[in-house]
Amino acid sequence: MAEIIRPSTVLPALRTPFHVITSDGVDLVGEVSAPLGKTVGTILTLHPLPIAGGMMDSHVYKKAANRLPAMAGITVVRFNTRGTASEAGTSTGSFDNGVAEGLDVQAMIDYCFDILHLENLWVVGWSFGTDLALRHAKDPRHKGLILLSPPLRTTTDEELAYWNSDPRPITALVPEHDDYLKPDEAKARFSIVPKLRIIPVEDAKHLWVGEPAVHRVLSEINTIVTGTIQSLPLEF
Repeated sequence: MAEIIRPSTVLPALRTPFHVITSDGVDLVGEVSAPLGKTVGTILTLHPLPIAGGMMDSHVYKKAANRLPAMAGITVVRFNTRGTASEAGTSTGSFDNGVAEGLDVQAMIDYCFDILHLENLWVVGWSFGTDLALRHAKDPRHKGLILLSPPLRTTTDEELAYWNSDPRPITALVPEHDDYLKPDEAKARFSIVPKLRIIPVEDAKHLWVGEPAVHRVLSEINTIVTGTIQSLPLEF
């Protein structure tokens, strides 16, 4: 019998906690949620602002880990940036407003490729995590960036312009009612990078509250990572 997908739904996956040490000695905690069968793609998630409650268990990423391995064959790699705590544990170090966190991003990309040997990896940032992605996720091995609710809080115009010299795709999902950049504002700010694709999402807010918003986000991620141009089912 099919199971209706609900906020609390946890589908089968191989879930493995991990520790990764950065080049400056910070101990990052996280979890890999992998399909029980073949992996067709991977997302490395960069979470929202930790001093405002963001962490690897922020709800969109938790639901991604609970659903995407079984529903889409996507491995989900989540972790806490330096100084961030969740049920999985607390990463050492301290919050650095997106500067030293660049070492966290690189350490995790290295872990995905050098230790886990994952393929078709996409970097997904949400809010604060979008600035980390734009500023620091330049490793040539990943396939591109997916940005959720980008505020462009710390990313400079010069850092944005870098992506004009990088051929990889960038897609930004921008909520209609975002607290920071609404779709028209995002189009103006991101005009520095003409290739960047903006997807306005009606009725959504910065935190993607509600199952319809989560379903839209996970469906768009699935389309980008796997090439399957259809929404995820509402049942499993």
